[in-house]
Amino acid sequence: MLVAAAVCPCPPLLVPCIAAGAASELDSARAACTDALGVLAAARPDRLVVVGPADESGRGPYPQGARGSFRGFGVDLGVRLGAAEGVAESVAERDGSADEDALPPSLAVAAWLLERTGWTHAPIEGLGVGEPLAPERCIQVGRDIVAGDERVALLVMGDASACRTLKAPGYLDERAAPFDAEVARALGTADVAALERLDADLAYELKASGRAPWQVLAGAAEGAGLGGTLLYDDAPYGVGYVVATWS
Repeated sequence: MLVAAAVCPCPPLLVPCIAAGAASELDSARAACTDALGVLAAARPDRLVVVGPADESGRGPYPQGARGSFRGFGVDLGVRLGAAEGVAESVAERDGSADEDALPPSLAVAAWLLERTGWTHAPIEGLGVGEPLAPERCIQVGRDIVAGDERVALLVMGDASACRTLKAPGYLDERAAPFDAEVARALGTADVAALERLDADLAYELKASGRAPWQVLAGAAEGAGLGGTLLYDDAPYGVGYVVATWS
């Protein structure tokens, strides 16, 4: 059963050494993420599942101890998804690729947040989900994650639209602000039905990477009776970033 969830954005710019001189611009977002992880710890879960967007090469499960890095963003910084002791070989070790680059960027950002807050409260596993995953399938994945008697917490990574301003990665789209407002409302109030109804085509057009992870959360939260709190909602760089907790 789902006992708590935290929703965080996943731009690598959350990592200060990547943002460099602009690091202070996301201080409020980082602080909100730290608070959100505190809610997960307070729920005392038996297992933490980290869900984030991934391209085709990064989709699928990741065991505790899987590694990632931010070398692709110009910084020689490695991260690990929880402690590695006593865990199985990573995805990268199984398929022969470089272990330190196994995690997709969204899960690498999550690993950095967890390391930063010193997460030791429960075993961790990761799941990369892709844009083509249909809403119905996302919802079923969420249901499957929480099936059983374990107390499960979710850390859900993903950004809202990337079309909020002329300088945004997706340029300005007038549909972006209303879409993001509804996402923030749904995440901030734990509105499962609203998340399940999110338009996958519109989310794709607005470059909202969080759509599939949010719908995984919706499936996991069905019947859990959790309440939501919105901790952060802004669009620096023209991209919507939301931080929320469900408990």
